[in-house]
Amino acid sequence: MLFSKPRARSFLLATAATLALGFACLDASAFLRAVPAAAGAEAPAPADPQPAEQNQARRAIDGKAIHDPANPEARRLQTIEEATRHLPYDANGFPDWMRALQEGKISPRSDLSGKAGMEVLDLDIVMKNTREMPHVRFPHRSHTLWLACSNCHPAPFEARAGSTQIRMADIFRGQYCGQCHDRVAFITFFSCQRCHSVPQGGASR
Repeated sequence: MLFSKPRARSFLLATAATLALGFACLDASAFLRAVPAAAGAEAPAPADPQPAEQNQARRAIDGKAIHDPANPEARRLQTIEEATRHLPYDANGFPDWMRALQEGKISPRSDLSGKAGMEVLDLDIVMKNTREMPHVRFPHRSHTLWLACSNCHPAPFEARAGSTQIRMADIFRGQYCGQCHDRVAFITFFSCQRCHSVPQGGASR
């Protein structure tokens, strides 16, 4: 096949761009794969939160004006920093609710009286339909420390493994896990590794 010089140059540039994109995707795929921790190694300490103005997640949310600045009463509303100043923050600049629970900063009640105990289930579920990403480990314990089974079952999740088809696109739209995450719990879009934590090939049920 013969090309004129301009067409040949365009063809070569397009081919080079395609190859470069392919190598970049392969490189990113390798980067996103989880690496097993060494035996006996302690879990890494949470990273120190960045100032809100330096954090991509905080900028993405704080930049959205949801109150009318012309309303003088808007200034009476608490900022997130004022409302959560006594809580630990995660690396994305938002409250780390699990650390707050573990450190005794908050004490969720199982009912209004606070007399009943929580029914804690210590069971991890590994979700393997994650394509090139590491598998997802869902820890029941960290959720049932302050949520009842009825908060999640039978809706939005059926209480049978594999019966509910979950897609990241749905989570980003506020469905399934997105009913809590991206609202109160940690931001999924900036915290992939917190769920995708099990290396492919090494997951256990």
